[in-house]
Amino acid sequence: MQNPTPYDVVILGSGPAGIQAAIHSARKKARTLMLGRVTNSSLYWAHVENYCCMFKISGEEILRTGREQAAGFGAEFMEQDVLSISKQDGLFSIVPENDEVITTKSIIIAMGTTRNKLGVPGEKRLLGKGVSYCVDCDAGFYRNDIVAVAGCGSAAAGGALALTQYASAVHLVCDKLDIADALKQRLKESSVTIHEGRSITEIKGENAVQSINMDDGSNIDVAGVFIELGAKGVLELASELGIALDDNMRYVTVDRKMQTNVEGIYAAGDITGPPLQMAKAVGEGCVAGVEAAVFAKRLKRD
Repeated sequence: MQNPTPYDVVILGSGPAGIQAAIHSARKKARTLMLGRVTNSSLYWAHVENYCCMFKISGEEILRTGREQAAGFGAEFMEQDVLSISKQDGLFSIVPENDEVITTKSIIIAMGTTRNKLGVPGEKRLLGKGVSYCVDCDAGFYRNDIVAVAGCGSAAAGGALALTQYASAVHLVCDKLDIADALKQRLKESSVTIHEGRSITEIKGENAVQSINMDDGSNIDVAGVFIELGAKGVLELASELGIALDDNMRYVTVDRKMQTNVEGIYAAGDITGPPLQMAKAVGEGCVAGVEAAVFAKRLKRD
């Protein structure tokens, strides 16, 4: 299903950069939607004591208050992670977990940069030798191989489904699936083998990944392990859209208007690079929100 009227601005990310962007774009009367789970923001679990004009305050309270402000200006919210983005006929199409296609004139990426690791033996040593943090980047290297995906969120579920187009067998290892019902149903109807209630304890191999050990003592022979903890990250989305990254392939490159090399796509917050501070995120979110709204309104006139 597709939303009948395109949004002016869709913001990916639920942290301070995204909220500030939502406040400013909505104040400019741009139809604004924020996508993402608030608990995915690293600020949600933190306490802040170095932000201007505030004494120590919980990140959860900051985000709650910010969302109320944005909602007061008309911003909408959807607690769903993003699975894919494409562009067609001048509009961006975003597919969240519930498979509802959302169209928009502009996008602000404010998802942060944390790439969670399993922290198990073999993970660091075999990185690039079968261990990967990006299904979209590396799936093609595992045609007709057996692979495993570690994670319980949308990135893991979506990655496992994507890998079925390449690998001969896909194992999804997770403690407890935490995804929308529509995505869970797609997963269960696929060829993916789900090991729910399990976790990987070791990734084994000499010069390349050969197998994984799990906490129940079992062992699965695999050629690759994709670690996808949380929501889909910048590497995956950038590869889909052709967004330019920095030389280390970690941060999104933007100009002073927070615009990327792709017209209509902006970025703000930790995803644009250090310092990884709320003050910077809020400032960049302000600029991105204003510029994205102006861009969308210009499209209306054209």
